[in-house]
Amino acid sequence: MIGPLYAESLDGARVEVESADGGTWPLEAWRWLHDAEGDEAMLARCADPTLDVGSGPGRLTVALTRRGVRALGIDVTPRAVRLTRLAGGRALCRDVFGHVPGAGRWGTVLLADGNIGIGGDPDALLRRVRELLRPGGEVVAELDPPGAATRAERVRLRREGRVTGWFAWARVSVSDIGPLAARTGFRPAEVWTEAGRWFSVLG
Repeated sequence: MIGPLYAESLDGARVEVESADGGTWPLEAWRWLHDAEGDEAMLARCADPTLDVGSGPGRLTVALTRRGVRALGIDVTPRAVRLTRLAGGRALCRDVFGHVPGAGRWGTVLLADGNIGIGGDPDALLRRVRELLRPGGEVVAELDPPGAATRAERVRLRREGRVTGWFAWARVSVSDIGPLAARTGFRPAEVWTEAGRWFSVLG
């Protein structure tokens, strides 16, 4: 979710996500500024060092740093990176498919808040993540509930007549994480739910 409209949503503006089929829903990016129920169990599974992909305003990067885990957030939105740094976390304005520091040495790659959908191709994203992890490293991913549709789509952001360009996004149901993991060289080491959210560790 890129561009000025995403940055405005972080500041509390009312921004919608619009899909190519005409569906819309609120972005509410401001929620990612605050701790959320379910975060703790996800963070407890993050090894040192952790790369937080699509880190947004950095609540998880900062939380890991405060507990002594070396953590780096990467996000394509400068406003999000600045917010992370202001809160005391380390963050860079980077695309996960571009140059990422420490490639091949990360203990955990964190894909929270549905960020397994970045780029619209979860297979390609997880193959890239494998390049970033050290041997034996793991992915901690947040997924959609069982029975939800796993799908790729084109979406854009909208606010008061202003729109971004279309970009690719994907959603992955926890029901489908096994085959996806197998295709990309992982195995689901653990699946759990907490506070209405669904997660998996891929080893």
